[in-house]
Amino acid sequence: MPGKDALRLALSVMLLGMVLGGNVLIWPMEGSHWLNVKIVLGRLVEREHSVTVLVASGSLFITPTPDSALHFEVYPVAFGKERLEGMIKSFVLTWLENRPTLTTIWRFYREMTKVIMDFHEVTRELCDGVLANRELMERLRRGRFDVLLSDPVFPCGDLVALKLGIPFMYSLRFSPASTLEKHCGKMPFPASYVPAVLSELTDRMSFGERVKNVLSYHLQDYIFNTLWAQWDSYYSQILGRPTTLCEIMGKAEMWLIRTYWDFEFPRPYLPNFEFVGGLHCQPAKPLPEEMEAFVQSSGEHGIVVFSLGSMVKNLTEEKANLIAAALAQIPQKVLWRYKGKQPATLGPNTKLYDWIPQNDLLGHPKTKAFITHGGTNGIYEAIYHGVPMVGIPMFADQPDNIAHMKAKGAAAEVDFSSMTTDDLLGALDAVINEASYKESALRLSRIHHDQPTKPLDRAVFWIEFVMRHKGAKHLRPASHSLTWYQYHCLDVVAFLLGCAALGLFVVARCCLFCCGKLGRTGRKRKRE
Repeated sequence: MPGKDALRLALSVMLLGMVLGGNVLIWPMEGSHWLNVKIVLGRLVEREHSVTVLVASGSLFITPTPDSALHFEVYPVAFGKERLEGMIKSFVLTWLENRPTLTTIWRFYREMTKVIMDFHEVTRELCDGVLANRELMERLRRGRFDVLLSDPVFPCGDLVALKLGIPFMYSLRFSPASTLEKHCGKMPFPASYVPAVLSELTDRMSFGERVKNVLSYHLQDYIFNTLWAQWDSYYSQILGRPTTLCEIMGKAEMWLIRTYWDFEFPRPYLPNFEFVGGLHCQPAKPLPEEMEAFVQSSGEHGIVVFSLGSMVKNLTEEKANLIAAALAQIPQKVLWRYKGKQPATLGPNTKLYDWIPQNDLLGHPKTKAFITHGGTNGIYEAIYHGVPMVGIPMFADQPDNIAHMKAKGAAAEVDFSSMTTDDLLGALDAVINEASYKESALRLSRIHHDQPTKPLDRAVFWIEFVMRHKGAKHLRPASHSLTWYQYHCLDVVAFLLGCAALGLFVVARCCLFCCGKLGRTGRKRKRE
């Protein structure tokens, strides 16, 4: 028996060694993308992996700290934080001024193209900052990394992985217009019931909405082919052979999608796509003493949590006063994350904060509603804690996110550009006082919690899976090796049509031959 115990212990140590102690390289994205991935990196460090993050010197949100458990590899770039801040501001303003509708969608894409071109220019500088830095690339080769985790919204993470000879995988909410998942990942997107990104549609579409959906897909494909395909020459240059962005992205071992079926509409997906939405959510922790006292002072009415995310730091004076006037009329206490000038209409029930512990507030038993811009992270915290929402979406995936929550009965929406005090007040009244919103939010919360494994554990499992097996080729569909016409079986259709045409031709010739022969026989008999 002692010998068997020793053998079991030795096998356990060997198995642990297969998982622990790996080297993970990160090609990150800015903003909330980084905040989300950072949770995964923390868990990898807990499991004794070494994690190295590639950070540009002009990074806006990723701040290396000497006491961090992560290793930051900072590389120089020509642009500074001001360039990124200007690009984000331009992105937000362009979106707000040209929000896509059926009548404005072409103008929207035309204006957004200018912003995307600027984005591509910055991304090229990030790529060159690593790939053209021989000293850095040599240092990375000596690091003997096991896997690279990348966000495909910033291209080139895959190129770094290929140059280092290591497998790579993606973590993302969605790519621009979902074209990367669709064209490069070969994810099915049936237009009949899978709404296009930015369409604000659901999976239950009328005929007119399906027309809009099909047009949206074709327009997004056109934008992808004209804008993202500009990377083909860069990728070919770096790898020294003709290739395309999609061909290289299609080599990703896994795609970790930061949503789940509590958020998504049912749809087909592939075995190398895993849904890990809400991986950053956790039980609420106690609030700071002063904040807890304010929350408790709300009595039976409870509180409303209000945040428009990290990118919108302040509003125009007119808009801030409009919102504050609405909040002043509700019986609940309001905790509003806002860095702008204090609105003149601010009521005594509303308190402004530079920062709030959003997850902990949403998990507080006195929270009645969450006013949100519709960012995925905030929505998932509301789902996790079962809190109904008032959505004020502004840009990017936010309108789509709120459309999903409305369809599932857990949110009401207010249009940011045209809302009045009464609009916001009416939405708050409905969400707080109509039981259906709370019931729907709790239903989504139960679905989220009723999973065989937690989203964070699932994300870490697949990263370690790729490390253990040096990839996940057995999950990669054969569609990656097919041409576009083979994928859609157009060659088979052409062959069958050709066979049918040949058959019809032969039958027609036979008929003509027989008819001609009968005619000649008839004429001969007449003469006789």
